[in-house]
Amino acid sequence: MKIVHVITRLVLGGAQENTLITCRLLAGRGHEVTLITGPAAGPEGELFYQASKQAYRVITVDELVRPINFPKDILGYVKIKEHLRRIGPDVVHTHSAKAGILARLAAHSLKGSGSRPAVIHTIHGLAFGSYQNRLLNALCIAAERYAAGRTDFFISVADAVTNAALEAGIGLPGRFATAYSAFDEQPFLKGITGRQRRRFRRCYGIGDDAVVLVTVARLFRLKGHDYIIEAAKSIAGRFDNAVWLFVGGGSLAGRLAKKVKRMGLDGKIKFTGLLPPERIPTAVHSSEILVHCSLREGLARALGQAMLCAKPVVTFAIDGASELVTAENGRLVKVGDVRGLTEACCELIADAQLRQRLGTAGRSLARQKFEPEKMVDIIEAVYRRVVKS
Repeated sequence: MKIVHVITRLVLGGAQENTLITCRLLAGRGHEVTLITGPAAGPEGELFYQASKQAYRVITVDELVRPINFPKDILGYVKIKEHLRRIGPDVVHTHSAKAGILARLAAHSLKGSGSRPAVIHTIHGLAFGSYQNRLLNALCIAAERYAAGRTDFFISVADAVTNAALEAGIGLPGRFATAYSAFDEQPFLKGITGRQRRRFRRCYGIGDDAVVLVTVARLFRLKGHDYIIEAAKSIAGRFDNAVWLFVGGGSLAGRLAKKVKRMGLDGKIKFTGLLPPERIPTAVHSSEILVHCSLREGLARALGQAMLCAKPVVTFAIDGASELVTAENGRLVKVGDVRGLTEACCELIADAQLRQRLGTAGRSLARQKFEPEKMVDIIEAVYRRVVKS
């Protein structure tokens, strides 16, 4: 098949890494794959270098940008449509909010110029929720409903995402499939040596006896770092050996660093800044607990990655987190509950045997969920079903 994937930008992130894995494996299966993306602008880091090394074509549309910008959005729509008309794909598979709207409309509009491609959209995370005001939620839902009318099939990264979309009137029952967002498992399963662990920790002034609570997420307003900092203030008074590690870069780096210093935690909370993807397994293996407090997440890849490293996780109970995290492998905390977050972290800091038991159980479950070939099997089956129909 001729397959075109469209995503807003190739910054470091779960949706982007998911898309690159999908494109790579589909091309490896003999499909003709093209990836259309906007420029990778932003402080989060970029993944263009990964895409450029693969056996599929990458097209950049400069007007495809994340913020709403009507002149650029209109021109971006026109350019995407021109590319699709020239390529003549069997399938157009879209990702992320902006690209998801523009590319689905562009693909659907081709029905007047011959055979229309099948239109698939992956929901990596919903663009509405309790974290933002009602008016913005209403606008997002209206836009998604409109685009859903021009979508043949949806792929969700968790069953909870499908349920939330249907409850909001987006899509139809029976037109969804769940494909957990895969990643390369081996670096997380492989582990690191004691020497590598010590060397990584010393880069950030972390001692061998510290219990490290790591967070792998962009430093962005919806990723929940403020909740972790609030909990850390209380936890640090109870556990002198507790240290927090924020892995990632982003627009809030300066503000968060100032808050940490203002609260007297600058010796307790360490910032790594941007790390290349190949360094993430080392960061997780060098820690004891993963803490994830995002307010908007389909299913955070960081949870699965930590579980493959046999680390227990503490996470807010949003979207697909409850499909992965249970009392047997981690702790689910009500969204925004700093006291609950504090107690869950304290329980794990205090009990090394509990951490080991939860981590071992989590690894067994994660190995069943995140295998790349399994994800692409599901995606490819959706393509064949929709194209055949």
